Amino acid sequence: MCRIYTVWAVVLAGLLIGQEVHAQDLTFTTVTREPFSFVQEGADTGFSIDLLTELSNVLGRTVQIERKDSFADMFSPVQARQVDGAIANISITAAREQTMDFTLPIFASGVQVMLHEGAFESALLTTLFTREIAFAILAAFGLLFGCGIVMWMFERAQQEYFDRPFGQALFPSFWWALNLVVNGGFEERMPRSPMGRLFGVLMVISSLFIVSIFVAQITAAMTVDAIQSNVESINDLDGRSVGTIGGSTSADFLETRGITHAVYPELEAMLQAFEEKTLDAVVFDAPILAYYVQNRGRGEARLLDRVFKPENYGIVLPPDSALREEINRSILLLRENGVYDKLVRKWFGSAF
Repeated sequence: MCRIYTVWAVVLAGLLIGQEVHAQDLTFTTVTREPFSFVQEGADTGFSIDLLTELSNVLGRTVQIERKDSFADMFSPVQARQVDGAIANISITAAREQTMDFTLPIFASGVQVMLHEGAFESALLTTLFTREIAFAILAAFGLLFGCGIVMWMFERAQQEYFDRPFGQALFPSFWWALNLVVNGGFEERMPRSPMGRLFGVLMVISSLFIVSIFVAQITAAMTVDAIQSNVESINDLDGRSVGTIGGSTSADFLETRGITHAVYPELEAMLQAFEEKTLDAVVFDAPILAYYVQNRGRGEARLLDRVFKPENYGIVLPPDSALREEINRSILLLRENGVYDKLVRKWFGSAF
């Protein structure tokens, strides 16, 4: 009888130990990427952290977070099987899949471009007030004054409008020449002398070419500046100071497109450079840039509507991890029961 109790005691102890092992903590690495993973009031938070918490509840596990400084530091323990996985804004790529496993996608993202708000408008103002255009305007005024004085010389003895001393005739003569160019002249002050009429005809004909050239110069300057200032495709970033995060899929994308760019070790340094206007544009993950624009960069930054390279985020696991199927089933469950959508609305509203 004692042997039976002993056997049951051993079996019960084994079950308890097995249950304890099964319910052991999971350890995940992460990096700071608002709004996916960051520290607020001393606690880990963000969309990815909240999702991981919900997944751990479904799995019946507790989770420990190890925060790293870079993606490389976050991936190394996963590849070495020292932790159970990594989570943040991790894009699913073929290169990463060669050394690690991914779960089902947890978020749809992509590469997007962030620019300074009002950069295009300020560039146009700068174009309009260049030295070349200012010189052209002054030259036009001088030419009108000169033509007005010549007409005064021809017409001062022919009609009352021009019959005044030189000093008093400066502005009226200029005003006559200006109206001739803009409106075709004053019918009631049509030149009466033969030389005045000939000169008036020459002025009208010449003004057609002069005005056309002047308008074309301004239009060309504005058009060139608009082309250079307006960014509608990734190729429009050529010749601009562009920044991204080193080792990111955005950096790989810029390199494949041949876009010269500065590489920053972490997000905050890149955003600081953008705020200081060291960078004209930032190319990075769409949801992170959107979160920045809506919160920290409101009124100072804007996003292009286009997502240039759609991609998905996933949870990284060690190769052949036994957790993969469990986590995948849990992700599907959270999508089905509405918990996933609730987290999306919490962190992104209706933006995604």
